[in-house]
Formats: sequence, structure tokens, C-alpha cells
Amino acid sequence: MATLLHSALSHTTIPYSRPGTPSSHAPKQVGFVGLGAMGSLMVANLANQHSSPNGYPPVLVWNRSNDKAEKLLAKLGQDKIRIAQDLAQVASECDVIITNLANDAVVKSVYEKFAEALKAEPSTKRHRIFVETSTIYPTLAGELDVLISAIPHAHLITCPVFGAPAMAAKGQLVIVMSGDYRSKKEIAYLFVPGIGRKVVDLGENLEKAPTFKLIGNSMILGTLEVLAEAYTLAEKSGIDAENVHNFVQDMLPAPGTIAYSDKIAHDKFDGSVGFAIDGGIKDASHIRRLTADFNSPMPVIDVAHQHLLTARAIHQSMKQEGKAVYETLDWSGIVAGTRVAAGLDGLDSRKVCAL
Repeated sequence: MATLLHSALSHTTIPYSRPGTPSSHAPKQVGFVGLGAMGSLMVANLANQHSSPNGYPPVLVWNRSNDKAEKLLAKLGQDKIRIAQDLAQVASECDVIITNLANDAVVKSVYEKFAEALKAEPSTKRHRIFVETSTIYPTLAGELDVLISAIPHAHLITCPVFGAPAMAAKGQLVIVMSGDYRSKKEIAYLFVPGIGRKVVDLGENLEKAPTFKLIGNSMILGTLEVLAEAYTLAEKSGIDAENVHNFVQDMLPAPGTIAYSDKIAHDKFDGSVGFAIDGGIKDASHIRRLTADFNSPMPVIDVAHQHLLTARAIHQSMKQEGKAVYETLDWSGIVAGTRVAAGLDGLDSRKVCAL
């Protein structure tokens, strides 16, 4: 029965047949680089899904700050993960190398180190798949491909994911893939179930998945901007935030929309358990660049970008004064921009009562 259920699930969520070559079923050494809010959850699910006495070896992880890797090791145990000394070890020992990093500059730097390490090694017949899951500008994918394609028997796929950390924790991310077909097929069955619930295939052009990721994020950010503006108008006109949140739950019942509405309604702006505002500003900048490159205006993102900058400036000022509630501001703090523009306090809606 379990086999039948898994088969049915695979057909509806993975757009590829199961890999059929014997080598595809051999246990792979998987490496994971980047243990941020998303990466740490993704690698934990991956390790729990596949690492066992009869499964894959412990996932080899690396993070710029080693304390995150040590915490993950303490949580999961040595049978699930082990810590790499450096990026060269990840590149050398792994068949599948997954990256989930903060920004384009870090991504490029990491892949340059991968390429440098592997070019210095004696030639081998090991087949490697590099899986780039970060949110990057599409043209960077081409630069990474130049680095990876120079390595014998290595392929790159772009593989951004949709979903907040809460969805990542449950293994419910939506995964978008572009690149080599065989590599996508293998990674799809590695990621689902475990990391994600569904794979979307966008062909072999490596730039398509990052492009789609930015388009998807534009809709999420646009929704966030409209929520921020609506909550601000409600505050100014004397409508209680709970009434607005109840309306969102009743009339716009998408999980992400409800979650962001709850954050704005209750000033839950902790970026350490959400999406840090620096990442939101980076994404907004990428989206604006994409709209310029394709002459396709998206005014809501222009406005959202300005409100994100305002929110970050307010938060940084509060940190300098020792008044910040959170060390890292979530991008739902965008509402600070709309509140200040309307003459309200930026990050504390309770002060509206005194106005």
C-alpha cells in the first residue's frame, strides 16, 4: 500500500520518471553549503529522509560560521550529518553539491572555490551534480555554468525553492528546476519527498528557473505591499487590526497571505525565523532589474522597494539606540515604510492608540 501511495504521489508531484540506471540507485554522498534560515531546515529534512544504515552516507555540510554547523550536528547526530573542513572537501568528496546562500556575490565566490578545488585534483570519473537553490539574478546562472562545465563529468542545475521557513520545516517547498535533464530527474527524487512537495520543470535553459523565482517573488512582495498599505489605512481610519486579519482569513485564505497578515497585525517582525529584510531588498532589486531588462514595468515593486529601504533604515536606527525588539527584521516589516509615510510609528502599531 505504501508503495502504491508513493508511486501515485511521484506521478503528481515529480514531472520525470524514476531514474532507471543502476548507478542512479547507488547511495550518493550529498554535500550542503549554506545553513541559514532555509538551508538548515532543508538539510535537516534531507538528512532525516535519506540518511540511514541502508541509505545515503551522512550529509557533508559547510557554513561560513561553523557554530551553525555544530548546532545542527548536535541536533541531528553523526549518523545524519558531518561537518566539512572547507569548501574544497565538499567539492572533492560529494556526488551532489547543494548550495543555499544569501546573495549573488557569495554564490559566485563559493562556486569559484569549487571550480578551483576540482581543477587542482587529478582527473576522475566521478559524476557530480551542482544544485544551486539560492535566489539569484538569472544571468549569474550562465557564469556559474562556465565554471562548472569546465569540470569533467559535472553538471549544474538551477533549483530555487518557494516557501517560507515554516513550509521548509514541513518539507512542503515548491521546487523549480532548469538544466540537464538527467540531473534534474535524479535531484527531483532526492528532494521529493523530504525537502519539497512538488517539482516544476522549466527546461534546460539555466536562466529560466531563477527568472521564474523572481516572478513568483514579485507576486509575494506585491501582496505584502498591498497588505502593508491596507493595514496602514485601517490604522489611520480607526479600524482594528484584528478585523483586517479576520477579513484576510475569510476572503484571501492563502497560507502565505494569512501568515504575513498575522505578522503585520501583531508586529511579529523577527527575521531570524522568517525572511530577513536584507534578502527582501536584494530580491526587490533583482526584480526591478528584470523588469528593466525586459521593458516590463512593475510599479508595485518600485514602491515596495522604497518601503523596504525605509523599514530597514528605521530598524537600524533603533538598533543603534538600543531600542530594537529584534536583531534581524523580517521583510513583513515593510509596513514600517507605509506607516511612517502616513504619519504613524514605524514598527509599533500599538502607538496608534495615542494618535
